[in-house]
Amino acid sequence: MKFAMDKTDKRIIKVLVSLTVMFLSLAVYLSYFQMFRAAEIVKSSYNKRLWASEESVLRGSILDRNGTVLAYSEKGENGQARRYPFGRLYSHVIGYSYREYGKSGLENSYNSYLVNASRNPLEEIAQKITGPSENGNKLVLTIDHELQKKAQKHLSGKKGSIILMNPKTGEIYAMVSNPDFNPANLGESWAEIVEDEESPLLNRSTMGLYAPGSVFKIITATAALENSLGAGYDCKGSIVIDGYELRDYGGKAHGRVDIKKAMEVSCNSAFASLGLELGEDALRGEAEKYMFNEKIPFDLKTKNSVFPAGRMSKAELGATAIGQGKVLVTPLNMLLAVSTIANGGEMVEPHIVKEVVSADGKTIMSIEPKTLKTVTDSLTAQAISEMMVGVVQSGTGKNARIRSVKVAGKTGTAENESEKEHAWFVGFAPADDPDVAVVVVLENMGSTGGASAAPIARDMMTGYFSRK
Repeated sequence: MKFAMDKTDKRIIKVLVSLTVMFLSLAVYLSYFQMFRAAEIVKSSYNKRLWASEESVLRGSILDRNGTVLAYSEKGENGQARRYPFGRLYSHVIGYSYREYGKSGLENSYNSYLVNASRNPLEEIAQKITGPSENGNKLVLTIDHELQKKAQKHLSGKKGSIILMNPKTGEIYAMVSNPDFNPANLGESWAEIVEDEESPLLNRSTMGLYAPGSVFKIITATAALENSLGAGYDCKGSIVIDGYELRDYGGKAHGRVDIKKAMEVSCNSAFASLGLELGEDALRGEAEKYMFNEKIPFDLKTKNSVFPAGRMSKAELGATAIGQGKVLVTPLNMLLAVSTIANGGEMVEPHIVKEVVSADGKTIMSIEPKTLKTVTDSLTAQAISEMMVGVVQSGTGKNARIRSVKVAGKTGTAENESEKEHAWFVGFAPADDPDVAVVVVLENMGSTGGASAAPIARDMMTGYFSRK
């Protein structure tokens, strides 16, 4: 009898241990989701509680920094309808929200705020007691509506991106990508949009990957100065590396140049030579300090800029140092790079949402400036800034000059798979105390950055100063 009791006790103990392990596993599993994946789950289109919130709560409005209403909802006989009064203008920033087609842009990333959905257990319990709010929260953006319109006008009939940002705070004043689409009549044109080979749904500002061309020389120059390189080069209009010829634009020979002059005239021969002196590891390390191969934290979806993995040949390294070869960059990443120089070597985190405000006017969340990382020291940043001033005053970026304002900039003309080059300009002003930075990339423009992109950048910065 004693033996039978012992066996029973052992079985009971085994069951209790198993139940305890299962309970602890469940607690750990739920804690993991609450701590690390709660935000993801709240945003998920499969979250049925969120669907219920969207049906019962009037979706919050989205406003620019000055109070202009950019998106709003209104109730009708068949439920609520989302309105986009400016059509295409904010197609990639605000995006769209439709039950049939899902969500994109800020409508997706800030969905839980817009429908005032609970984001933690305490909020959820409170909502069960008091009932859900009838109105969602408002998003106030950093965007300036007038500057956004100006950027869209400049991209009319072109492919590419324009972004305007404060390099000290990370506030985005304008962000336009083209081709675009009209979220106001998405149902009528959805099939046409998704089949369009020009990819109008793609936000080129944050997810377009481009050969950077000579704007990448900012990164090469940073590495060169940090390694005390760049004293002098003899430019003959081209350089041959292991049998591969890299030509300067138009085959122009610049003669004897140091790094400052090489930046002003955008000398490929000098910068390719610099790349060889630096070596692959140093150049890759510098690019990664500038956020290549790393996710940029932002309110909208982003793609990683690419500095290629694996060992390069000398010819590939020379091409990479001038922004050709396999190196690819997003316009947003290039804007952060030039803003880092403007900000004395400190890279700030970009943001396009200024604050979240409840229906009764209370601030729920306010986004403050945040430093992402220190990329380089202030002396190096100052030296590159002075080189970029030379680019605009007497080099390839003369078309970006603004009367009575000192502008720093860099042009780029990037070869790619097509027969027409991308035209780039990145810059900031006033050069001595910058409060605006700009990136312009014109896809397959077939002309130089100095000729096509620099005048647009100038007008965007002038527009900003007129709005201050």
